[in-house]
Amino acid sequence: MADGGAGRAPPTGEGTISVLRILGWWAADYAYAGFWQVRSFFGRDQADDFTTGDRAPIVVLAGVYETWRFLEPLIVALHERGHPVHVVDALRRNQFPVRDEADQVADYLRAHDLSGVFLVAHSKGGLAGKLVMTGPEGARIRGMLAIATPFGGSRYARLLPGRVLRAFSPDDPSIVALGRELDVNARIVSIYAAFDPHIPEGSELAGAKNVVLETGGHFRILAHPRVMAELAALAE
Repeated sequence: MADGGAGRAPPTGEGTISVLRILGWWAADYAYAGFWQVRSFFGRDQADDFTTGDRAPIVVLAGVYETWRFLEPLIVALHERGHPVHVVDALRRNQFPVRDEADQVADYLRAHDLSGVFLVAHSKGGLAGKLVMTGPEGARIRGMLAIATPFGGSRYARLLPGRVLRAFSPDDPSIVALGRELDVNARIVSIYAAFDPHIPEGSELAGAKNVVLETGGHFRILAHPRVMAELAALAE
């Protein structure tokens, strides 16, 4: 099910997205990422500050090389709406393989006896979240909002250094295997930009609710109001 457009960025040219607009989105995206990466080093809040609330519990999963503080604006907004928000602090800067991240998330759910959980995940975090949903602790999870997640991988991953990043290649066995897991897709909302500089294939997920934002970016869409609106529709 798609909402708002197709799963791929439209081509450049007359009547489509212009090159200048793409360059502007790209610059704005990295400005956003740079600001919040720097800002994350100076945050004073602690993860436990957000675990109170009487609405459905939420577990937040950041992307690769991101700490939970990178998502702090979203965490604060969720907590202010009454959700207890949990962070898997053991992930730190999230440099683990997807399988290891999923195992740590599952351990956290079990250790804290959380149920009726909604996952809110950015990028790689959505892959780990879906993997948890397919495993023994999956019954604890009611749904997931995945933001800019490379469910089908990214062709750019083949060019990147390091095993963690190359694992996002479309032909990586972990991406292929996860793509075959279809049963949980109906519980996932995948929200992503019409142009993502990191994921040219887009983030469309078969059987999920797919929401395409008419903007560009991989990071800055975390602050898009539609993200919070979709979470409210999913969890409230």
